[in-house]
Amino acid sequence: MLDAFDRALLDEIQRDDSRTADQLAAVVPLSPSAIARRLRRLREQGIVRRTIALLAPRFAERRLRALVHITLSEHADLQGKAGLDARLNAEPAVQFCYEVTGAIDMVALIDCANMAEFTSLTDSLLVPDPTVRRYEAHFIRREVKFEPFVRLAEDTLRG
Repeated sequence: MLDAFDRALLDEIQRDDSRTADQLAAVVPLSPSAIARRLRRLREQGIVRRTIALLAPRFAERRLRALVHITLSEHADLQGKAGLDARLNAEPAVQFCYEVTGAIDMVALIDCANMAEFTSLTDSLLVPDPTVRRYEAHFIRREVKFEPFVRLAEDTLRG
């Protein structure tokens, strides 16, 4: 179970994991050694899966990024879906992929250098797959907001 201190600490490291335990102790009311122990435990337990660096949007502004809506075939079986999942997971250009409800089955964010790379990727990854009935690409014009955080803390610690 996560207590209020764990949740507050998780909120803080989602915003900036480069801070030291001393710096985190300024916003989470624990000693730096307690923070270090908790972070170690949260990582060992797999609650913190990994730490990544988010680049400034200006580094991606010349890249081609698309939200791709994927509709699966009515006759798609579990083996076909598992194969598609594996190929999407293995492709570095696929930044995320979610199975969703509604008229489409999956949404993926694909990041490529240009349209030729995007076309090549979709032609090899999606077009020949009988599990995929169709896909529709929505190209990203600009980033309005990107904050992939899961807010966990109770406001009581931020007093």
